[in-house]
Amino acid sequence: MINPLLIIGLSALISYLLTFPTIAIARRFRLVTDISKRFHPAHVHTGIIPRGGGIPIYLTILIMSLLFLPINKIIIGILLGTFLLLIVGLLDDYYDVSPYWRFGANILIAVLVVSCGLGIPYISNPFSKEVIRLDQWVVTFQLFGTHTVLIVANALAVLWLTWIMNMVNWSKGVDGQLPGFVSITALFLGLLSQRFTSHDISTQTVALLSFMVSGAFLGFLPHNFYPQRIMPGYGGGALAGFLLGVLSILSFGKLGTAVLVLAIPTIDAVYVIIRRLKNRKSPFKADWGHFHHRLLEIGWGKRRIALFYWIISLFLGVTSLFLDGYEKAITFLTIGILLIVFIVIIERLKKSKLV
Repeated sequence: MINPLLIIGLSALISYLLTFPTIAIARRFRLVTDISKRFHPAHVHTGIIPRGGGIPIYLTILIMSLLFLPINKIIIGILLGTFLLLIVGLLDDYYDVSPYWRFGANILIAVLVVSCGLGIPYISNPFSKEVIRLDQWVVTFQLFGTHTVLIVANALAVLWLTWIMNMVNWSKGVDGQLPGFVSITALFLGLLSQRFTSHDISTQTVALLSFMVSGAFLGFLPHNFYPQRIMPGYGGGALAGFLLGVLSILSFGKLGTAVLVLAIPTIDAVYVIIRRLKNRKSPFKADWGHFHHRLLEIGWGKRRIALFYWIISLFLGVTSLFLDGYEKAITFLTIGILLIVFIVIIERLKKSKLV
C-alpha cells in the first residue's frame, strides 16, 4: 500500500499549482461571476470571481489515476464521468445552463458510470449485522454478447449518484465551505474502505482514489478560502458529489457513512426541497434559503461558517470509525432534529422582525 500521506500530499500539490493557471484562463475566457451582470439569488460573494474550479480538481484526479491506479472498466467509467461533468460545469460557468438540463445530464452520466459496473449489490442493515441484498433482481439480454443488468442495484446507484451530486453542489455557497468538508469526507471514506472488498476493484485502489480526491480538494482549498480567488463552479460542486458518491459505492456499505459525515449538507438539501415544494416553487430553482444563508443572517462570518462545516464533518468522520449502522442512524437523526429546530427558530425570528 502506497503511503496515504504521499498520495494526499502529491494530489494537494498538483491541485494547488494547477489552480493558478486555471484562474488566469477563467479570467481570459470570461468564466467569471460578476454580480452586476449575472444575478444569482444564492450567491453571497461580491466582485468579479473566476469560476471553473472543477478544472484543477479533474486534472489532478486524472493525472494521479494514470500514475497510481490500475486502469480497468470501472476506473475508465469514473474518469469518463468526471470529464463529462467538467464539460457540463464549464458550459454552466459560461452560459448559466438550465438546472433541468444539468439534472438530466447528471442522470445520464450516472447511468453511464453504473453501466461500467458501479452498482450497489447490497446495503448494510442498520438494525442488524445482516445485509440487504439488491442483486437478486436480474435481467439478461443478448447484444453483441450476453449482458446482465442488476435492476434494483443499478437503479439505486443511479439515484444515489444523482442525489449526492446535487446535494453536495448546493453546499458550496460560502468561501472554502465545499473543498474543506469534501476533503474530510473523502479521507474517512478512504480509511473505512480498507475494511471491505468491493466490486471488481481492490480495496487498495479504492483507498488510493479516496486519498487522491481528498488531496485534490485540499489543494484547491487555499484558493477558495475567504477571500476566495476562484469559485468551484457547478463543475467543482457536482464533481465533488459525484466522486464522494462513487467512493461510497465502491466501499460496500459506506452509503451510511457518507450520509453521516455529510449530515449537514444532506439535511439542508432535504429541508430546502420540502420548503420549496411547500411554497409551490421548483426544487431546482436556486434561492436564498440554505443553512449557510441562515448562518449569515444571524451574523456569522464566511470563515466561521466554513470552519463550522469542517469541524462537524471531522467530528462525524471520527465518530463513523467507531459506530455501527444503528448508532450512525441515531446520530444522523439527532443532528437532523437539532439542525431543523435551529433553522426554524432563525426563520421565526426573521419573520417576527419583518412584522
